[in-house]
Amino acid sequence: MLKLFRAPHNYVQGKDALLETYDNVKDFGKSFLFVCSRSAHKQARPVIEKSFEGKENKLIFEIFGGISSNGEIERMRQIVRENDIDVVCGVGGGSAIDTAKATAYYEHRPVVIIPTVAATDAPCTGLSVIYNDDGSFDKYIFYPKNPDVVIVDTTILSKAPVKFLVAGMGDALGTYFEARACVASNAPSLENGGVTKSAMALCELCYETLLRDGLKAKQAVERGLLTPAVESIIEANTFLSGVGADNGGLAVSHSVYNGFTALEECEKTQHGSIVAFGTIAQLLLENADLEEIGEVVHFCISVSLPVTLEQIGVTDVERVHIAAEKACAPGESIHNLLGDVTPDALYDALLAADALGKTYLQ
Repeated sequence: MLKLFRAPHNYVQGKDALLETYDNVKDFGKSFLFVCSRSAHKQARPVIEKSFEGKENKLIFEIFGGISSNGEIERMRQIVRENDIDVVCGVGGGSAIDTAKATAYYEHRPVVIIPTVAATDAPCTGLSVIYNDDGSFDKYIFYPKNPDVVIVDTTILSKAPVKFLVAGMGDALGTYFEARACVASNAPSLENGGVTKSAMALCELCYETLLRDGLKAKQAVERGLLTPAVESIIEANTFLSGVGADNGGLAVSHSVYNGFTALEECEKTQHGSIVAFGTIAQLLLENADLEEIGEVVHFCISVSLPVTLEQIGVTDVERVHIAAEKACAPGESIHNLLGDVTPDALYDALLAADALGKTYLQ
């Protein structure tokens, strides 16, 4: 298996970065569809329009339905065709971004990503998570390239509710451990290639950054402040985690998330929150050193990431069987773990993670 490494063509991050949107996208076309979440439309549209002032471009802003569903993607594709759109832009959180990426892919257009929260690593990845119209997980779409441009305006992200930054840290937390598992089992990355040293270096830096700056960034964002620690964690959540996961691969953490999407009581739980809890379960399945597990659990508690089932919305442990079965479905990344994982083994690990979390919370 050949090793490979991919990343967005351009990554731009900093204070008031959206004021330079035009300069970063002008070479891709004259007409733009901005697929926006409702809150992102309110926050980002005025700044984006300001960057295009005096320019001869067509801008269409469309508020999408809330999840990256097959039906919503088809609706956006129709808008692209009817308006002869040159460039598709995703503005908002992970679902808006994934909807835009899928739309651009199917319509053979460049894609520009403008996150307004640092809740997932979706902006930089070459894939989308697609849901059925009822909200249940459907599939991943893997793209031949990563986004053309990612523009991260940290002024906007630092003003977003802190729960999004925390969820992004949960998503990023799995990056190093899942990549490490893929290297151990010689499993391919999300780009279907071997894991390079460069990829592992980014994954390790992602984890180190979380430990060093996570709590400082959380405390700053709680007060609406933009500090070096916030800039650092936004980069970790967005770039280091996204490019790291793309080129390092997934294992248990993200399969656990996919499994828990089958439970109604977890519908409002953030993606990254469940990924963080899944990371603890993965470490128990690997029988990792208690010191390492403790470091992860302490980090989660310090930034308010969940360490128990109740904290992700589950009070009936028998329901965990449903999530474990779904997480271990054929094709799931959980099978990248050395020795593989059965639903029964995962169920036991999830309950063990819950018990451990309760112990550390005492």
